[in-house]
Amino acid sequence: MSDYEVISIGAPDAWREHFGGFDPSRSRDGRRVVDHELTMQYIGMTANALLPGEEAGYWHTHSHVEELYVFLAGHGQMGLDEDVVDVEAGTVIRVAQNVWRTWRARPDSDGELRWLCIRAGGEQLPHLPNDSSRGPERPMPWAGQKNQ
Repeated sequence: MSDYEVISIGAPDAWREHFGGFDPSRSRDGRRVVDHELTMQYIGMTANALLPGEEAGYWHTHSHVEELYVFLAGHGQMGLDEDVVDVEAGTVIRVAQNVWRTWRARPDSDGELRWLCIRAGGEQLPHLPNDSSRGPERPMPWAGQKNQ
């Protein structure tokens, strides 16, 4: 048996239906903490959706965790220390430790602001992954399937 897990978080247009958070007292609609559902050791991920005009309502920073925000739909803004950065589908923002951050969906957004927040800690990654192995002799698992 292999060591992997599979869940479905649904299509991005269904993310608003999620209700969750890291702390039950601060949970909200449009947030799902995926790493609470999977056995993740070094990374974490949330799936998020804000309605136009909705905002986080707080600033936060991390002393050990690095975050990557991958925006998938809508228009919004992130506060990053003293800067405000516009975000939309395709915007990717890496936020280092000790940087203050907050976000909002712009009131004039054409729909929900949807994004993934990927959190990581631990050791610095090498520029070129140095722990991989290739198996060119292994057959592809879909070999022999017709148009599936």
